[in-house]
Amino acid sequence: MNTTNRPPQYFGKDLETMYFAKNYHKWILDEFAPYLGNVIAEIGAGTGNFSSFLIKKGVEHLIAFEPSNNMFPLLNDRLGKDNKVKTINAFFRDKAHQYENTFDSVLYVNVLEHIEDDKNELSYAYKTVKGKGHLLIFVPALSFLYSDLDKKVGHYRRYHKQELVELIQSAGFSIKKVKYFDISGIIPWYFAFVLFKKTTTEGNVSLYDRLIVPVMRKFEGIITPIIGKNLLLVAQKA
Repeated sequence: MNTTNRPPQYFGKDLETMYFAKNYHKWILDEFAPYLGNVIAEIGAGTGNFSSFLIKKGVEHLIAFEPSNNMFPLLNDRLGKDNKVKTINAFFRDKAHQYENTFDSVLYVNVLEHIEDDKNELSYAYKTVKGKGHLLIFVPALSFLYSDLDKKVGHYRRYHKQELVELIQSAGFSIKKVKYFDISGIIPWYFAFVLFKKTTTEGNVSLYDRLIVPVMRKFEGIITPIIGKNLLLVAQKA
């Protein structure tokens, strides 16, 4: 999911393990569902993990951008035959001029942190989304959680809430919803990846997804956390 000027490459098993975060992905998608619309751009679609959930949700048309020369074939094999999906092996910035005022929503799910110039990137999102359309963002949060794993998979940063809000507003969007997400993940992440420099595995991702995520989804549906491992934001084009 490389979205910088570096040669597109695949970051390996650490990103593949997110395939097992099915409950986590459903939770994110359900937060975004009221704002999706019919024509959607997914930026940095990777191998199509989140894309598959969008299709199951019933979107009418998905354009999935993935610049990595290694990840794109996997994405295309997975989704390329679906007549609701168009897969594009390119940086979004290089194709945005073809899609001005096209999309009902533009999604960055665990992608914006990979982009060095995130402010400039959002200018392309603004140009391509329709009037009153939505920008949907999910990113890692809290700079003190930045780990070797973040660096390994190409994260330039982890965001704080006000920082993200100001970034999105500077791109011309108005904020509809922003909140921290997954408060229970802070301590496990800090110990596993910051202190002990572990990496993700199918086992630990799947275990967390099956046992913790359903409980925390119910909890955070009642009480919005004041802090969390991630940030979820919905913004609208004026």
